[in-house]
Amino acid sequence: MFLVISPCSEYPISKLFLLELYGIKESLDELVLDGNAYMKPMAVKMKKKFDKYWGPCNLLISMAAVLDPRYKTELLNFSFKAIYSNDEASTHVKLVIDTLKELFAEYVKEHRTTNVVQSSNAADGTESGASKRGPSVTTLRFGKSIRSSTAKYNQHIRSVDSIASVKSELDTYLEEGVYISEPGAYFDALGWWKEKKLKFKILSKMAADILAIPFTTVASESAFSVGGRVIDPHRSSLGTKMVDMLICGSDWYRQYYGLQKKKKKIKGGEL
Repeated sequence: MFLVISPCSEYPISKLFLLELYGIKESLDELVLDGNAYMKPMAVKMKKKFDKYWGPCNLLISMAAVLDPRYKTELLNFSFKAIYSNDEASTHVKLVIDTLKELFAEYVKEHRTTNVVQSSNAADGTESGASKRGPSVTTLRFGKSIRSSTAKYNQHIRSVDSIASVKSELDTYLEEGVYISEPGAYFDALGWWKEKKLKFKILSKMAADILAIPFTTVASESAFSVGGRVIDPHRSSLGTKMVDMLICGSDWYRQYYGLQKKKKKIKGGEL
């Protein structure tokens, strides 16, 4: 249940949890309905707590599942029917899709703003370069206010690109079929989005931001724990680069050479 999300660490991330929640819910329902006299009372209490804490739809888990090309909305429709009632399942699926569209609109807005700034800078750069080279024949004939055809075209294509992306990317992704991987094979969702970044310019950025979010606090707590051992009273003046190497060095080394951490041995097997 672990996926590599950076070159130096392995942490559970949000897209992996929806299927696990579905499995837990299904097991609890089976025990409540058909469990023996010993297991059934415990299952009833556990199911009550499960419904209490997981009753509201968790948007992070759900959106991350949708942005995994193996799942998309199919996993929501499949799992929500087990976790919620039919009416609640439809409501929660709609909530997730609407939230995704609102978030995507924010990314589109940012993309459009970036394009406008880059286009303006490119035009200024073209004019600045022209002024350094001296006035061209066109400038002498028509005046300094006219911009070069290249600058005009660059501004035009950036505006067209930003408008076209608003219409299609998210809807196109959701309308396409799910990616079917080999059973048991490792699938890198972030790698898949990296390959598709030319097709989904904006959506790939949003997917990378969401899919890279660790779902637990283990990562940050572990970093503080290791940092406390590295930066002690006798080594409190270390530079940031040295601290970074001391904390992450072993993970970088394992990642570079394809090594794995040693498993802790316990009686009767391995942990």
